Amino acid sequence: MSAEPLINLLIVEDDERLAALTCEYLVKHAIAVTHVQDGESGFEQARKSRFDVILLDIMLPGESGIETCQKLRRLSDVPIIMITARGEEADRVLGLEIGADDYLAKPFSPRELLARIRAVVRRARGQAGPKIEEVKVGRLVLDPGKHTAVLDGRKMDLTSYEFSLLYALASRAGRVLGREQLMELAKGSAEESFDRSIDVHISRLRQKLGDDPRKPKLIKTVRGVGYQYVTGEE
Repeated sequence: MSAEPLINLLIVEDDERLAALTCEYLVKHAIAVTHVQDGESGFEQARKSRFDVILLDIMLPGESGIETCQKLRRLSDVPIIMITARGEEADRVLGLEIGADDYLAKPFSPRELLARIRAVVRRARGQAGPKIEEVKVGRLVLDPGKHTAVLDGRKMDLTSYEFSLLYALASRAGRVLGREQLMELAKGSAEESFDRSIDVHISRLRQKLGDDPRKPKLIKTVRGVGYQYVTGEE
């Protein structure tokens, strides 16, 4: 039995056999699972109950997983892992662009799914890696204990992945970090990722920071190398 703390999970999946096998495996590893078969029901469950993570299939009857993810993001910053039979990069990017924290293509191994669930939950709980301290860079304040980001006195609405990525950059302000470094710092080396996902999340962060994508002053692109969080606006 896993020593990990209990995780409360919602799975939105219309494939009953896959859902049953997935639930059976996860329950054995300290995860409490609630299963629904469509997006509308998933959204209602998320409104009524508190979940640590949501597994959301893209291909659902009625309301699609994409639509459900968009609605969930307006409701909360609960970690969302998109699950789909599609494996193309365009679909992965779309999931990330609408606010998903991670992406897993079918068929997947239960062990990999479990690792990804634990990783996104640890990030959301502020437990990823060694203890980290509050960071203040210019107008930005990041509190990993409360998992909050405040810019100009206003709290930012960030997903757990976006917070981890912003923390990785801001805590190393002035340094240029490559995509592989950022993937490792923000997601953990145990998880699979891809370069384009970092670009998508950087774009979302710039939007939320109010950073002009054409002439960014906070998160700058260093061509051929990676990204840099600057200590102040020029």
